Amino acid sequence: MQRNRIWRASLALSMMMGFLLLAISANTTAGAQQQSPAKTAEVKIDNFSFGPAAVTVAMGTTITWTNHDDIPHTVVSTDGVFKSKVLDTDEKFTFTFDKAGTYPYFCSIHPKMTGKVIVQ
Repeated sequence: MQRNRIWRASLALSMMMGFLLLAISANTTAGAQQQSPAKTAEVKIDNFSFGPAAVTVAMGTTITWTNHDDIPHTVVSTDGVFKSKVLDTDEKFTFTFDKAGTYPYFCSIHPKMTGKVIVQ
């Protein structure tokens, strides 16, 4: 009878330890996922220019261009990788860069407006 109690107590303790380790593992995994921030960058379209004119980002980064001018603009890759619609004031265009390289772009309405994204 005494052995039975010891065995049950040992089993209960083992189960509690297992649940505790499982909870710690789940919490650590969730914490690691929360700690990796989304990779984002912003480019402003203002006064007939892209700012910054050149931006360097890591692969997987999403860039958002926002038109702050009172006239429409576009964001068009010179090599056809991305192309926005015509952006009116305060409209945005977003693109995620999954491959390393240099991506020059321009405004198709105002071709002297240029910029580039460097993805490492």
